[in-house]
Amino acid sequence: MTKSTFSSMKNAFVAAIVLFPATALAECTCEAEEGDRDKALALKYKLAALASILAAGAAGVCLPVLAKWIPALSPERSLFFVVKAFAAGVILSTGFIHVLPDAFESLTSPCIPEHPWGDFPFTGFVAMVAAIGTLMVDTYATSYYSRRSRVKSAGGDEERAVGAHTHAVHGHAHGPVSLDAGSGDTELLRHRVISQVLELGIIVHSVIIGIALGASESPKTIKPLIAALTFHQFFEGIGLGGCIAQAKFNARAVAIMTIFFSLTTPVGIAIGIGITNIYSETSPTTLIVEGVFNSASAGILIYMALVDLLSADFMSPKLQNNGKLQLGANLSLLIGAGCMSLLAKWA
Repeated sequence: MTKSTFSSMKNAFVAAIVLFPATALAECTCEAEEGDRDKALALKYKLAALASILAAGAAGVCLPVLAKWIPALSPERSLFFVVKAFAAGVILSTGFIHVLPDAFESLTSPCIPEHPWGDFPFTGFVAMVAAIGTLMVDTYATSYYSRRSRVKSAGGDEERAVGAHTHAVHGHAHGPVSLDAGSGDTELLRHRVISQVLELGIIVHSVIIGIALGASESPKTIKPLIAALTFHQFFEGIGLGGCIAQAKFNARAVAIMTIFFSLTTPVGIAIGIGITNIYSETSPTTLIVEGVFNSASAGILIYMALVDLLSADFMSPKLQNNGKLQLGANLSLLIGAGCMSLLAKWA
């Protein structure tokens, strides 16, 4: 090898080292991609998405709630556990595969200030704090309702004792009266806490997804999201509806919770359509707000899916004492998580 050839190779190598990072950085800009913008066609897709997601969300959340008229879907039946496991898999995958990576992408974007966002892993930190906060709310609310239930139970025992004494005076003693409703009431109230916290976690990311979809003017971006988000909303609705059904809310509370869930993503889409001209997906403020809220939402969803949906059902005597049901629930969980994972590239 001649000296001139070696010199040429050296220069080429140095040029590659210097120019490659510059080329990579040149691709990383904070300008919104123009893509295939078509405002009229995009609006048609947005309206189709709004109607489809609204119908799917309403159907999903109402299905378990209306189970009392469908015996096969009763919370006491095996099919309910299998369907709920599938929905829990969807929610778990949503947290890990969809929401958390989006949060990482937002909070590590070159479009936001390097300090402090580049100095600390805020995505994982916010998700962790949200999960711990959910645990605290879950624990304290359950503890509060347990104490209140015991107080009511004690009051009921006193009334029954007085009644028994009165009957005894008149020669109609019926013996000691026990009341073991306290544990049932506590479980019921815990289901109510679970359903409310789960709905909060779902609502946060549903609104963010809706705004992002509504603000987009690219039909190529919107079209695949319609099917993905419709599926996503339907099975998240089943998971939430199962919790609402087990909580046995009164009719008014059930109606409020189902309507609220059904409208979150469509309302987000409507807001996105309204702010299309001022919304910028590369704005530092937008990225930071979306990143923080998505991180918190991921923490809530992951905690709720693992602890309150899966752990509670999978450790229940009904599942532990039935090998076939246990296998069916595990397979259903894996299929639900897998389906949502495959759809994550579109959602």
